[in-house]
Parts: sequence; structure tokens; C-alpha cells
Amino acid sequence: MKESFENKLSQLEEIVKALEEGGGSLEESLKSFEVGVKLSRACHKELAEAQKKVEILIQD
Repeated sequence: MKESFENKLSQLEEIVKALEEGGGSLEESLKSFEVGVKLSRACHKELAEAQKKVEILIQD
């Protein structure tokens, strides 16, 4: 099952919060950052697709 946009965004927010608080090892932080980048890209892609759909609907 495909993960929802809201779930990805929530995970990204948790990662950002954890990275801001610090406390983890460098390795853990890098892994979290990598996951965060992937989630950010996925969210951006979904938003771009939604924007295209809205633009198409508005034109019709």
C-alpha cells in the first residue's frame, strides 16, 4: 500500500525535530538526514503532481 502524503510529511517533521534536538551519533543523524531527504523529495513530487492536476481542472 502506498504511503499517504500526510504520513510522509509527519515522518519528515519528526526527523527534522530529532535532528534539531541533536543527541544522536553522527551515523544515526546521517541516516535520518538521508531518509528525510527522500521523504522531502517524495512530498515535493506529490505536491507538484497535485498542482498539475489542479491547473488542468481549472483550464477545463
